[in-house]
Amino acid sequence: MLEPIQYALGGGAGVLVGFTLGLVGGGGSILAVPLMVYLVGVGNPHVAIGTSAFAVAINAAVGLFNHARTGTVKWRCGGMYAAAGVVGAFAGSSLGKMVGGEKLLFLFALLMLAIGVLMLRGRGNPGEPGAECTREKAPKVLGFGLGTGAFSGFFGIGGGFLIVPGLIGSTGMPILNAVGTSLVAVTAFGLTTAINYAFSGLVNWPLAFVFIIGGALGSVGGMKLAHHLAGRTGRLSTIFAGLIFVVATYMLFKSASALLA
Repeated sequence: MLEPIQYALGGGAGVLVGFTLGLVGGGGSILAVPLMVYLVGVGNPHVAIGTSAFAVAINAAVGLFNHARTGTVKWRCGGMYAAAGVVGAFAGSSLGKMVGGEKLLFLFALLMLAIGVLMLRGRGNPGEPGAECTREKAPKVLGFGLGTGAFSGFFGIGGGFLIVPGLIGSTGMPILNAVGTSLVAVTAFGLTTAINYAFSGLVNWPLAFVFIIGGALGSVGGMKLAHHLAGRTGRLSTIFAGLIFVVATYMLFKSASALLA
């Protein structure tokens, strides 16, 4: 049972995660999981993963609504990516529950570093504003979606920091469109993972709802800043990669210390 101060910290963490989701479409879970473990004090990493998966999925849905109002969501691409990814997310989350919590956090951090490098390498590419998911691109989009969903489910994350580069790589769309469109898949992947974890009793529902309320408030500010920075070449990608590097370094230190203890 958590203390009242832990729920308050959960609400504050939700604001930060919601802001990140609105800003870069990803980063919600890469912040949510370590915040649940190291700030809020959730003792079981699997409960932190299950709870954050549900909270981030709902926060992503709020961010999706805000992005849809401004026309930055490519619905067909998002639907195709999410449909393939849900299959991968279910399989990945089933496997992830069998792996030790600290090992998951350590592997998660290594994956984050790799994605951060890829985002920096592609930061100067403005993308194609008219990019759509045509029949010719469908196999690539579905393949990226399936693979991203598997990683997302395995690590218990919404997967936005994987989905954004996946959408860019498979369709060529600009990062602002990828951010908005990714939230379709983040919502679907997160709910799939959360449901799987919930069946094993690995979701703290009161903490999840406090986190969601904070996240809804933060997502509005993040989306406004994303639109402000969208015209500056590479700025969103650089922020995205920088965020990943900072959190990954911290997680590597903490999880490696726990594994070696």
